[in-house]
Amino acid sequence: MLVPPLVHGLVLALVIGIVAGLRAMMAPAAVAWAASRGGLPLQGTWLAFLGWRFAPWIFTLLAAVELVTDQLPSTPSRKVPQQFAARIATGGLSGAAIGYGVAAPLLGLLLGVVGAVIGTYGGAAVRARMAAAFGNDRPAALVEDAVAILGAVLVVSSL
Repeated sequence: MLVPPLVHGLVLALVIGIVAGLRAMMAPAAVAWAASRGGLPLQGTWLAFLGWRFAPWIFTLLAAVELVTDQLPSTPSRKVPQQFAARIATGGLSGAAIGYGVAAPLLGLLLGVVGAVIGTYGGAAVRARMAAAFGNDRPAALVEDAVAILGAVLVVSSL
């Protein structure tokens, strides 16, 4: 392998944090699927619940609901305290889970939080530019959905 496993895992923790910044529930859904399929060794950790039988389904349902509610005009900005805190929490949780895979859960948690901040602010800025270019927010939101889903799939397939 060209990249050492620790570096690879920490990069994935940062990327899953970015995914959480784009769509808060997408990151824990992806991590729960990886854990339930044996891709993440979370047994005996405080994150073992992510590998439980119904966890991936519950987080996937929450992610799907988020994809729909993000399209509603009444949905608050991702930068308001409650939304931002949720993204930080799910980014950190997901990053820590990936960090356990390389024996660095605290570093994974930190990188997940940093990624969530990047995804939150960077995603909002890019989406605003795309919405202005499209003349409509919906296509920009759908592109952002696709990027979040693709990012989550790439992280899980890289574990």
